[in-house]
Amino acid sequence: MSLNSKKRKLDRSAQDNVYFESYSDVTIHEEMIADKVRTNSYRLGILKNYKAIKGKVVLDVGAGTCVLSIFCVHAGAKKVYAVEASAIAEQAKEIVKLNKMEDKITIIKGMLETAELPENVDVIVSEWMGYALLHESMLNSVLFARDKWLKPGGCILPSVAELYIAPINDPVVEDRLNFWSTVKDQYGVDMTCMYDFARKCIMMTGEIAVNSVTMEDVLSHPAKFAELDLHTVTTEQLESVKGSFNCECFGSSSVNALCIWFSVTFPGEDRPLVLCTSPFKQETHWKQSILYLDEAVEVTQDTKVAGEISMSPSVKNPRHLCVHLDYSIGKHTNKSKTFSMGDGYPDPE
Repeated sequence: MSLNSKKRKLDRSAQDNVYFESYSDVTIHEEMIADKVRTNSYRLGILKNYKAIKGKVVLDVGAGTCVLSIFCVHAGAKKVYAVEASAIAEQAKEIVKLNKMEDKITIIKGMLETAELPENVDVIVSEWMGYALLHESMLNSVLFARDKWLKPGGCILPSVAELYIAPINDPVVEDRLNFWSTVKDQYGVDMTCMYDFARKCIMMTGEIAVNSVTMEDVLSHPAKFAELDLHTVTTEQLESVKGSFNCECFGSSSVNALCIWFSVTFPGEDRPLVLCTSPFKQETHWKQSILYLDEAVEVTQDTKVAGEISMSPSVKNPRHLCVHLDYSIGKHTNKSKTFSMGDGYPDPE
């Protein structure tokens, strides 16, 4: 989504419209369905729970193209209510018709919070996760559906989400910063004075970057700092998801960022199925969320990286994400930094 040249204040209705319009284009749905880790995890996670789904009523929150609704029919669902607010709902109707499931899947176009269902449901399924898990704040809609329509003892797929953090060395940033020291050798013009300006532009903006991190970039074992049980978590608790972390570095390197990723778990009788966005696993379209430090810190074996992290919706736009970080690296004094992630539209002042 392109960035507006002017900052403008968007009320909540306009903010929702911006969000839903982004899901009206084919690109985002292509990206999600082409993500084999994501789509196969949902397919297998739903099929593994066929005993909870067979002959039951399912609600698909934010159904998109209805691929999850169709998976639920494959698992034996008697009825699926697929709620989708964006214009992709029209294409979803064609997909459902093409798969001859009009008698099983009812598409309800509109926001979940204003939708009307003819009955309560036994199962809720949703692919609600955004970058760093909580960007876009769609989990609130899942919890709204849980509290309004899910029968007592009902099933939510996935049922648990976990957040992880680890220090990293992002070599791309180092290469971009060191580039300015190579200009003189290439062109005979000394541009080493650009280093500090480049560092300010790349690392000191406070924006959460979304990129792929390789396992070689990760400098310690990950620390889990939060866990959300979708059967019990409240919308009030989502106002501030926080936790502490304590990591010990593997060896000598330079920490220039901290990296966040998440996993979600589908229950299973034999063993759960976990969809994980870790750098140690196959890449997904979520990649990883990177928090760049204002300056890199040299570390050695067993150097401690510790602190506290808090994630919350932006006050200016609840669909945007804010992250506050208090951290220390080795003997360096405690530092704080606040980060944000938008959707291409700048937050209003």
